[in-house]
Amino acid sequence: MIPNFIHTYVSVDCVVFGFDNENRLNILLVQRHFENTPDEQHRKLPGSLIMNNEDVDDAAQRVLTELTGIKKMVLKQFKCFADPNRANEKDVKWMDKEYNHHIDRIITVAYLSLCKIDRKINSSKYETVDWFPIDKVPDLPFDHNQIIKESLIEIRKWIESDFTIIFELLPKKFTIRQLYQLYSAISEKYIDIKNFHKKISSFNYIIQLDEIETNVAHRAARYYSFDQKIYKKNNTKLIK
Repeated sequence: MIPNFIHTYVSVDCVVFGFDNENRLNILLVQRHFENTPDEQHRKLPGSLIMNNEDVDDAAQRVLTELTGIKKMVLKQFKCFADPNRANEKDVKWMDKEYNHHIDRIITVAYLSLCKIDRKINSSKYETVDWFPIDKVPDLPFDHNQIIKESLIEIRKWIESDFTIIFELLPKKFTIRQLYQLYSAISEKYIDIKNFHKKISSFNYIIQLDEIETNVAHRAARYYSFDQKIYKKNNTKLIK
């Protein structure tokens, strides 16, 4: 008896997080065009089929470079999505046009990446690339909404195991309130800000700068920076 093995294609999809000046987590989405009609435009996660000569990690890095123009970004593989029904009829038609080949089933390897939201996005592949607050992400094709949902779970685990990656989302100089709001947004933990500030003050890898905020409606806060070399020596988690 011949086993009913699948004949399929493999892709990578990248969930890129950013943190905006309104202290919200954002996701970077691109626009796909369907049937050359202006009304048939849909947002999606950036992704691509894997080429014959590529490792999946290389493919994910290529997608990020084509998406942002940035050659080196923090990147982490977190899950494979292989539901036989993850592509509906409309998605299959879009793949037929995009790749000039009939693909009725596709498995994707999902990656998580972090990008400072104030960095210039210089995409070589997509005409439209936009940041969307995590709570305003529209309905996406395939199972991209599910991928984003599971990426949030993954980024929380990531930060708990390696706190240093949180600084990939913050500006080079930041306030303690910004750090607090970002950590709270990702972890979904309630943390008393006074206790948080006290704990932060005990970490010598978070350096107090001789600068304060300007042109703000509230009381101006002092800026801080992250010293990666000191952090690596300490290797201390922020919150236990």
